[in-house]
Amino acid sequence: MDRLRIVGGHKLQGAVTIAGAKNAALPQIAASLLSPHPLELTNLPQVSDVENMLGVIALHGADVTRSGHSTVIDAKHIVSKEASYDTVRRMRATVLVLAPLLARFGEARVSLPGGCAIGARPVDMHIKALAALGAEIAIENGLIVASATGGLKGGRIVLPSPSVGATETAMMAATSAKGETEILNAAREPEVADLAACLTAMGARIEGAGTHRILVEGTTTWQPARHHGIPDRIEAGTYAVAAAITGGTLELTNARLENMAAVVQALEAMGVSVWPSDRGLVVSRDGPLRGADLTTEPYPGFPTDLQAQFMALAACAEGASLIRETVFESRFMHVPELMRLGANIALQGTTALVRGGPALKGAQVMATDLRASVSLVLAGLVSSGETIINRVYHLDRGYEQLDRKLKLCGADIERQSI
Repeated sequence: MDRLRIVGGHKLQGAVTIAGAKNAALPQIAASLLSPHPLELTNLPQVSDVENMLGVIALHGADVTRSGHSTVIDAKHIVSKEASYDTVRRMRATVLVLAPLLARFGEARVSLPGGCAIGARPVDMHIKALAALGAEIAIENGLIVASATGGLKGGRIVLPSPSVGATETAMMAATSAKGETEILNAAREPEVADLAACLTAMGARIEGAGTHRILVEGTTTWQPARHHGIPDRIEAGTYAVAAAITGGTLELTNARLENMAAVVQALEAMGVSVWPSDRGLVVSRDGPLRGADLTTEPYPGFPTDLQAQFMALAACAEGASLIRETVFESRFMHVPELMRLGANIALQGTTALVRGGPALKGAQVMATDLRASVSLVLAGLVSSGETIINRVYHLDRGYEQLDRKLKLCGADIERQSI
């Protein structure tokens, strides 16, 4: 098992290349099961969640050819319509294979998923979306058992909240349903629009992705396709915080300003400068950090996946910051670990009051989930002395070569095997 050792106090300077978006790549890999034709996905990040998802579809019989950041998936010959617990327990996103298998073969059996322990995140919206298209769904011995005798039929799906995963499930299922499907209260995240672009390249007919109303014309005629994934806005936001928290300057190559408006607004409120460059974004701070309030919300609001990183930043700011988490009910597990480094944080339900003040000091801490892990890395970059972060396999799920990228920008960081 690996851990990270960080000696804080170094300003970051230089450029960081932002990888492809993990949360866009995962549903696109699942979508490859819809078609008997090859799908080439480029700009795939080299992270363990992507490797696990590729492994899942390979177990179904898909031929996967990986070359650097590109992968060709040929799902012409599927040998299994069941995703067992052993294949899905490590990552919640594997539930996304349910809709493609059901749409293509009229039946599917997928284990209830695992993943980060940041809240209940039930799959009921996925199930209701499929039921609205005529699927019969049952839960048997920990498996979601779905069938659609005679095929799926287009209809109206009204999501009770704009769930990203449920929107992606609904879109994928609707591509093979007979007739038109209307998805209302759909998630607006860039990753949803990117899945729609991938499906369109494969032959689907989709309108309105990126809005609350998506229309899908079903009975797709599939074709060979190639799709280049969007850059990871969460990785970009994380390195933006790294520049801000150390008082340095970083150019985030490939980052897209249009996908990060709420993040940039929060950074500027805290005294950080952000401007576009020819290659992406530049983030810089040379004055004091100021406390600021923020609330996590579905896109285009402030992303829950950056809440932990901004909490580390707020712990180093002048004044107080009020951070409200409205997306996942258990996403404050990083708080006790940040407090071990000296952060002054008071929790009240889904609200954290962060008082900036004394400098953080290095200590041994433990990662509890993907985004919590990286918040400890950020805090370690400015903590005096040595910080040891254990269980960093969480980091490898979503960040490509994080320690190497930080080291190239001046951080004193090393990965140790124990």
